[in-house]
Amino acid sequence: MRLISEGSRPVAPSGWKRYAAAAVAVAAAATAGSVAVDADSDWYHSLRKPAWQPPSWAFGLVWTPLYASIAFAAGHALGRTRGSERAATAISFSVNLALNAGWTWLFFRRRSPQAALVGTLVLDLSNAELIRRTAGTDPVAARALLPYV
Repeated sequence: MRLISEGSRPVAPSGWKRYAAAAVAVAAAATAGSVAVDADSDWYHSLRKPAWQPPSWAFGLVWTPLYASIAFAAGHALGRTRGSERAATAISFSVNLALNAGWTWLFFRRRSPQAALVGTLVLDLSNAELIRRTAGTDPVAARALLPYV
């Protein structure tokens, strides 16, 4: 007699569920980060900014497709990993999204360009780790993350 669970391996959620879960996670991170943004504050206006800084409307044009590519990469990569590797990939994406959202809190709410610089460096390390991790199992997802880096 053979039990149903014998020899079965973990199965990834169906395609649309993986992508939907990734999109919800990315949207939550984007929302959590955007709550901290206050580009109209006196503090922000008092900062010396480079002449080449893009206009504020450009940030939405850039970040929307970047967030979409992160969600795509997460859904794609999670569909091509199993077991502990899938868990590690999910954790890697989760940590990265938390760092991404945390940057705006460091910069706008803490009003600390220095803390935000440290946050940027940690986020860059997380981006590199995320690409390294996904490249080993899912080159398509790794390539989708390149613009984010």
